[in-house]
Amino acid sequence: MAADGAGVEGAPEGRGRVTITEIARQAGVSVPTVSRVVNGRSDVSPTTRARVEDLLLRHGYRKRATASSGATLLDLVFNDLDSPWAVEIIRGVEEVAHAAGVGTVVSAIHGRSGDAREWMRNLRARASDGVILVTSALEPLLHEELRALGVPLVVVDPAGSPALDVPTIGAANWSGGMAATEHLLSLGHRRIGLIAGPPRLLCSRARLDGYRAALEGAGVALDACLVVPGDFHPESGFRGCNTLLDLPEPPTALFAASDQMALGAIEALRRRGRRVPEDMSVVGFDDLPEVRWSAPPLTTVRQPLADMGKLAVRTALRLARDEQPDSPRVELGTELVVRASTAPPAP
Repeated sequence: MAADGAGVEGAPEGRGRVTITEIARQAGVSVPTVSRVVNGRSDVSPTTRARVEDLLLRHGYRKRATASSGATLLDLVFNDLDSPWAVEIIRGVEEVAHAAGVGTVVSAIHGRSGDAREWMRNLRARASDGVILVTSALEPLLHEELRALGVPLVVVDPAGSPALDVPTIGAANWSGGMAATEHLLSLGHRRIGLIAGPPRLLCSRARLDGYRAALEGAGVALDACLVVPGDFHPESGFRGCNTLLDLPEPPTALFAASDQMALGAIEALRRRGRRVPEDMSVVGFDDLPEVRWSAPPLTTVRQPLADMGKLAVRTALRLARDEQPDSPRVELGTELVVRASTAPPAP
C-alpha cells in the first residue's frame, strides 16, 4: 500500500480499540496528519508530531500491514447480496484470498449513504488492508478517507466512472450484448426485445449498446418499444416480458441483460401459455450455474464472474505490497453459450 497512506491497527489485546479518526479528534488535527505521523513523514510540525505520537503511544497503536508484510484482511463490498451473481464473485475472491492467507469481510451497503458511512467506521476499526468494491459507487468523501488511510481500492464492474487512480475489473459487456443479439439475428429473428439493466451501471449501458450495434449491423431498425427497463432481478424480467407480450406485435425473441431477468421472462411466458423457444427465443447474460438446469436450459452470455473476483484480490494484494497492477483497466472476455432456449422463429 502507498507509503504515505498506511493506517494503524488497534490497541493490544485487553485495551480499547480506537480508530485513527478518534486519534485525530483528540489531537485536534486531520486524519491525513495522523497518517503522516504514523508513516514517519517529515511534513508535520514538531509540536503536532509530539502530540499525535503521545496519543498513539497511549492507545498502543501499531502500523497496519506494510509493503513488506502485505495484506492480512480485505473488505469485499457489494451494493446488495441477494443474487447468485454475487455468490460467484465471492467464490473467486475467497479462493485466492484463502490461498494467500488473507481474511475477507463481506458487506452490503444497499446504495444508502448511511450504510456506507457505517461500513467505513467498521473498516477503520478493523484496520482493513484493502477494499474490493463491486458494482457500487463510493461517495467522494469516503473515497478520500480511504486515500487518507492508505487503504487501496479495486472496483469490480464499476457503477460509474471511478477515479483515474482506481484499478477496475470488468467484463466485455458490449461484445457480449452484441453476440447475444447477433445469435438471435442469425436464427432469423428481426423483432428482438431487450430487457435492459439499470441505466446507472456501465455494464447495462454497454450491453444495450451492443444490442443496438448488432441490429444496426444487420440493417434492422431499432424499435424503441422493444426496449423495456429492468433491474437485473427476476421480477423485473417478469414485468418486462409481460410488457413486450402486450404489444400489438410482440417480439419473436428476447435478450434479457441478466440471467435472473431471463428466468423471470420465461416464467411470464409460461403463465401466458407461450413456449420457449417455439413461441419466443430467450437469451440471458451471466451464465449462472442454475441456468443450465432451467426449463429449457438457457442460452446465455458467460461472463467470468469468479475470475473477476480472483483478479480483484490479486490486484488488491499487489497494491498492498506497494506494487502497481499490470493494467489499471481490465476487461475479461465474454462468451456466448448456446443451449435450448433459442431457435428460429415460428413460420
